Amino acid sequence: MSVVHASAPTGNLSAHLDAGLLSPVRAGTPVEAAVGDSAWLQAMLDAEAALARAQARCGTVPAHAARVITAAARAELLDVRELALAARETANPVVGLVKALTAVVAERSEQAAEYVHRGSTSQDVFDTGAMLVAARALRLIVADLRAVAAALAGLAAAHRDTVMAGRTLALHAVPTTFGLKAAGWHRLVLDAAERLERIAHGGLPVSLGGAAGTLAGYLQYAGPDADPAAVLDDLGAAFADETGLAAPLLPWHALRTPVADLGAALAHTAGALGKFAADVLVLTRTEVGEVAEPAVAGRGASSAMPHKRNPVLATLIRSAGLQVPALATVLMQCLPTEDERSAGMWHAEWQPLREALRLTGGAAHTAVELARGLTVHPQRMRANLAATGGQLVSERVSAVLAPRLGKTAARELLTQASVLASRTGLPLADVLAGLPQLAGVLSREEAAALLDPAGYTGAAGELVDRALGAPGTARPPAP
Repeated sequence: MSVVHASAPTGNLSAHLDAGLLSPVRAGTPVEAAVGDSAWLQAMLDAEAALARAQARCGTVPAHAARVITAAARAELLDVRELALAARETANPVVGLVKALTAVVAERSEQAAEYVHRGSTSQDVFDTGAMLVAARALRLIVADLRAVAAALAGLAAAHRDTVMAGRTLALHAVPTTFGLKAAGWHRLVLDAAERLERIAHGGLPVSLGGAAGTLAGYLQYAGPDADPAAVLDDLGAAFADETGLAAPLLPWHALRTPVADLGAALAHTAGALGKFAADVLVLTRTEVGEVAEPAVAGRGASSAMPHKRNPVLATLIRSAGLQVPALATVLMQCLPTEDERSAGMWHAEWQPLREALRLTGGAAHTAVELARGLTVHPQRMRANLAATGGQLVSERVSAVLAPRLGKTAARELLTQASVLASRTGLPLADVLAGLPQLAGVLSREEAAALLDPAGYTGAAGELVDRALGAPGTARPPAP
């Protein structure tokens, strides 16, 4: 393994890099850099350096050696492509990393080089590095989710009483409000942020187990008189403190709960953002036109149709929402691993975890712009409410007529009237006014009042108030 110094050329890697060409939702976003190969390499180096410092605190590594190792643990001093190729011979990148790091340290201090990776194993370094990558990515994702939630809270408050058609199974159902819809998006995003925060604050542990999860190597270097319990407690606490991660109860080489939990939370987050995006895609259809994405010159252009401005942001977010749950499934199915370290299952986690982080992060970052810039068209919502000529509120009329005609008779009458209204194109109020069964039972004026969509939004306003008043809710910006 050769060592490449910062001033040395690394060659043209463009043919090997994943530049995001097939994954535009994360291309150019902060999370992309936070989980890229260089970031992952630096996280593993950070794990090696933190371990050396922790061992120095416990007296098993000289303080000078820990300082030299920490100073040498810089990703720019290593060739990430060479490490990747070397990993084909060892099935993981840590073996080559340790060799290369040791060489860099030896150039500075032969004595310090003896303490690189002391008593450790590849999985301790890789898994700790993975948790560091996740912690750094989650900070970015949660910040974006909080910004999305705040913008959606503003939409919910501003449109608390903006009436629109509620749709079930793709068809008009009963009236609702845009404020309630936005409050639902807000709640999903807030739930996702809270889940990720819980994982970030205690669910990302260091990995400290040694070759087979017994810490035998660490104990060996602690000396024959070392108390195993003391070494376990002191070294684990020091390593956790040096990394900012949690200290696990047991080594988790073959107990993959941290990765599975992280995958599940990322899947929920991507799905929550995907729900927001899916609704925007429906509402922005030409024939619906109730919302529009923020207009940016050149964005959404079609290669063939000059008139189009495609909903790019929602499309990108939804693409992540469809992919991340599948990636999380891979992480979940790695739970039933064999032995004290798996051949293949552990290795199968790496790319899906990285992809889940960067897709979710890309979706969250994209959703900030969508939520902040979404244009709402209340006039179009009012026009669409009239599309069925009052049939949208037939449930209300049926409920009013039930005590007058009987529940079954009222429902059958409204069903027949709705069919007639659809066939003739007449407003439902006119059809009802012409039914002999309703003579003296329901006046034209009462029918018209009952069929006003604005009068049949139930507790929508109160639900919005409840959602925005809940503890921990991202409050809408002040007017």
